[in-house]
Amino acid sequence: MKVVLAGAYGNLGADVFRELIGHGHEVVALDMAQRDIGITSGFEFKKIDVTDPKTLEGVCDGADALITTVGLTKGSATISNYDIDFQGNLNLLNEAKKAGVKNFVYISVIKADSAPDVPMVHAKYLFEEELKKSGLTYVIHRPTGYFYDIIKVFKPMIEKGKVTLLGKDPVYANIVSTEDFAKFIVEHMTDENKTYSVGGKEKYTYEEIAKMCFEAAGKEPVIKRASPAIFDMLAFVNKLKKNGKEAIIRFSKWTLTHDMVGDTEVGDMSFAEYIKKSFAK
Repeated sequence: MKVVLAGAYGNLGADVFRELIGHGHEVVALDMAQRDIGITSGFEFKKIDVTDPKTLEGVCDGADALITTVGLTKGSATISNYDIDFQGNLNLLNEAKKAGVKNFVYISVIKADSAPDVPMVHAKYLFEEELKKSGLTYVIHRPTGYFYDIIKVFKPMIEKGKVTLLGKDPVYANIVSTEDFAKFIVEHMTDENKTYSVGGKEKYTYEEIAKMCFEAAGKEPVIKRASPAIFDMLAFVNKLKKNGKEAIIRFSKWTLTHDMVGDTEVGDMSFAEYIKKSFAK
């Protein structure tokens, strides 16, 4: 199959890219820039900006499927999640429709329909709705979160010797590795009009994750609890500053106060083992 992969050089995108190449698919890799991910043949790279439809013209010609991992994951003072996660992917969808692409695969987020006040989530939900109305055969994946993202959050706190969690109640998550998730995406990219809530096979509370991180780092666990209202205050202050950090803060609060458990459990990689390797000296 000829597959267009948008966001091909991101963390998840690179693993999907490797899976596609490994299965012998012809890949059109779309991104704003290339990086070395160990793939040297079997693909064509096209530089794009999803906010500019002119850069997308012709990228889907002759393709059987399009997979998009495109989403804004950093704070920006000049561009929003609605510009990237919604409109950017809508631009891709329109180009796919114009080219006659049959299958469209979108990487969303768990519980995307439940957080209208969280731009990083709501923008994805709005695109999901457009995709469902498009007439294309679609697969929507709603992952719980990725191994490397959780470690990126916890590691700086572990290094400082204290982890701060939000609220009094335990919050559960079954995080998935991008490698395992990528395999699932490629295996199911021609499914017909499916939505999968995807997680790994190990479920932990954030407190349990924090304790495993402390143990892996050889430190005594120090875990504090804070009111979620602190994040509301931080979001308000950063909204006034117009520095683009408000969306990240609202997303962080949402993920730390809601269970992130996918009912489609995939993969064989162990999050507990990943934690040990992440803190190994």
